[in-house]
Amino acid sequence: MRAEGQAHIARIEKALALVRKFLDWDRALRRFDELNARVEDPTLWDKPKEAEAVMKERRRLEAAISAVNDIGREMQDAVEFVELGEMEGDEDTINEGIAALAALADRADQDKVTALLSGEADANDTYLEVHAGAGGTESQDWAEMLQRMYTRWAERHGYKVELVDYHAGEAAGIKSCTLLIKGENAYGYAKTESGVHRLVRISPYDSSARRHTSFSSVWVYPVIDDSFEIDINPADLKIDTYRASGAGGQHVNTTDSAVRITHGPSGIVVASQIDRSQHKNREIAMGMLKARLFEEEMRKREEAASAEHASKSDIGWGHQIRSYVLQPYQQVKDLRTGVVSTAPGDVLDGALDPFMAAALSQRVTGEKVEVEDVD
Repeated sequence: MRAEGQAHIARIEKALALVRKFLDWDRALRRFDELNARVEDPTLWDKPKEAEAVMKERRRLEAAISAVNDIGREMQDAVEFVELGEMEGDEDTINEGIAALAALADRADQDKVTALLSGEADANDTYLEVHAGAGGTESQDWAEMLQRMYTRWAERHGYKVELVDYHAGEAAGIKSCTLLIKGENAYGYAKTESGVHRLVRISPYDSSARRHTSFSSVWVYPVIDDSFEIDINPADLKIDTYRASGAGGQHVNTTDSAVRITHGPSGIVVASQIDRSQHKNREIAMGMLKARLFEEEMRKREEAASAEHASKSDIGWGHQIRSYVLQPYQQVKDLRTGVVSTAPGDVLDGALDPFMAAALSQRVTGEKVEVEDVD
């Protein structure tokens, strides 16, 4: 087997091994048999919600198990095809087999990511907040660039994006914003983006054309429905109304329709100004608060299981998860996984999938990567 073919096989085997580890393969096979038995029980649908949960879990496991088995079988077929070509000295057959392995490696990487999106809320819509760090106009402009980046990423996936909350900067950019991204697995992908993002560039606001470093933070949490039980004591809430500051109709900007809710015990603050109705904005903000509290509980569980601190940190040097350098060279580097892109223009236009896939894989393997930051 040629080195090129061996490299494709190694990629495929690595992807399949990760999925098997994530699923706990033997346990997953037993669980799938159990779910098949439950589906055949005619009394299952006496409890529709429970039945729906069983069917959802069964579909997820069936898709993951079938993908692993199908790819493994097709890889073996392609290997045998290449070996046959080598025995007969047929270059066309060899090249066709290697091309099949290359396509299979790409498919294995994609299926791997899909299989990893099986957390309790991964399939849900998501909220994504962007907050400018210290630095005034520089950081506020960077925050707006991040808002655009995630909007473009969502559009590439066919997701719908709504601007739920928006606070403009004094001179340019934004102080903060909250996006609602709607689509299958929106939270599962976007959850890897929580953290501080660092930009290095020649400032368009500096008449001396000096390099500036700016920081902004991103916070991601899932949209949840009534199936997730979140108890909130009304006495713990402080509710304020204010005039909406974002773009919108005249009514939005001339009445106190925006709503801000502060949850005392957790210190969580959420706000909505997407609707003209104060009542509707209050409903949206309450949904956001429940989502934040749910995400906080999930984070605590993850920390307890992995002893890995993943909470929001200071928006500044030493806390960044990714650096975007535009001057004096072009590079984006993820400081958790080591993934690098030399096309920051594409990344800022929404090409985030390689970063997200690597971060999802790292959550399974727990592998730490020593990455030196770029400057």
